[in-house]
Amino acid sequence: MATTKKAPTTPRKTTKTATAAKAAAQTPDPEVVVNETPKITAPELKKKELIETVVARSGVKKRDAKPVVEAMLAILGETIADGRELNLAPMGKLKITRMKRTTKAHIITTRLRRNEQHQTDAPDPLAQAAE
Repeated sequence: MATTKKAPTTPRKTTKTATAAKAAAQTPDPEVVVNETPKITAPELKKKELIETVVARSGVKKRDAKPVVEAMLAILGETIADGRELNLAPMGKLKITRMKRTTKAHIITTRLRRNEQHQTDAPDPLAQAAE
């Protein structure tokens, strides 16, 4: 009886391309971040214009809105000067990155992060209050 030798089988090796394809399928797509340079389209907003805008949107009288806006601005300024962060929707989250005191001023550098959905989807809270 003649016997034949059976060739030994070797385990299959995965190729680098197959492994890379599996890894690519498991990792999420990268998020695209675009740096934008701010374009100044109007002069800076001053307190008088802010009060007028609040009166127009809310429908309250100017004599009622002015002390509220001034108190709110004072509280926000004190909070930032104390080094506290703000998280005020729909304005966004304000984070203090640096603070420096000079002889004439207290310089506070901040970052403001706004969610896109708050800008477009959220109803105007001042308009709801006036209804």
